Amino acid sequence: MIDQANIETFELEQKPFLIAALYHFVNLEKTKVWQKRFKQICAKHSLFGTILIAPEGINGTISGNHENVNDFVAWIHNQTEFKNVEIKYSQDNSCPFNRMKVRLKKEIVTMGKPQINSSKLKGDYIKPSDWNEFISSPEVLVIDTRNDYEVAIGKFKNAVSPKTNSFRDFPNWADKLALKEKSKKQRKIAMYCTGGIRCEKSTAYLKKIGFDEVYQLKGGILKYFEDVPSNESLWQGECFVFDNRVSVDHSLQKGTYELCNACRHPLSEDDIASISYQTGISCPHCILKTTTQQKERFKERQKQIKLAQKRGQKHIGV
Repeated sequence: MIDQANIETFELEQKPFLIAALYHFVNLEKTKVWQKRFKQICAKHSLFGTILIAPEGINGTISGNHENVNDFVAWIHNQTEFKNVEIKYSQDNSCPFNRMKVRLKKEIVTMGKPQINSSKLKGDYIKPSDWNEFISSPEVLVIDTRNDYEVAIGKFKNAVSPKTNSFRDFPNWADKLALKEKSKKQRKIAMYCTGGIRCEKSTAYLKKIGFDEVYQLKGGILKYFEDVPSNESLWQGECFVFDNRVSVDHSLQKGTYELCNACRHPLSEDDIASISYQTGISCPHCILKTTTQQKERFKERQKQIKLAQKRGQKHIGV
């Protein structure tokens, strides 16, 4: 099920685990029924990952061997509601998830604005192949809709960061932008995120509050990495991903960052070398933010992790 343009690369460099990221906004009824169906198909094909289901659609990333992931993709494209789901692929030598979770949510990406209907109102798509030219115009304001810890390890050249701690913070930032740009609401705005889902909602929100020319990178950063050669890339750094890989580079290979198991912040080599870093307990980003009681709890969790590793098991909290 991999795009034809990428088949040669995947065949030449095929790794044991195929990773498929997907989302789709569609009005869903009987979400509990869909939860059961997704659990069954994922169990049948020994898949790991997370799938979120809400009345507004689905959002998830799954991983398994190539055949099983392709069978899952064939199944989902055979469902009327999801026949147009776009898949972003990558690979790794190990599975980036420890288990399979299929959860029901109010929103498939939590903005705190469930009334925003992204299937009816959203920004126009810009294909990855056209993205470089589009954002290079001085007339275009480029906005990264991801959180500050994601932006910290990589972003597009000249992109503006809202400096949000979570996606729930985005509407407040956008409202302030609307006041600041009151006389400039005709200017073009280009927005991007990891896989495209946050842009579906954030562009819809900007249009709702009065911005006219709002655009989004189709398929997000991951699709850009798939389609645009690295020697033509305007991306700077690595891209944070919400799985055990922590980050990927433009070649969609595992990046150089690790994750702080205390605060979930991506860590560079310098962060890990810091005196503030203790595996699973603290890092330079959280050592002054967590209480003594929290640190003691983290120490106990780290102890349980090490005991599980000695037994050749995975600790359930990891």
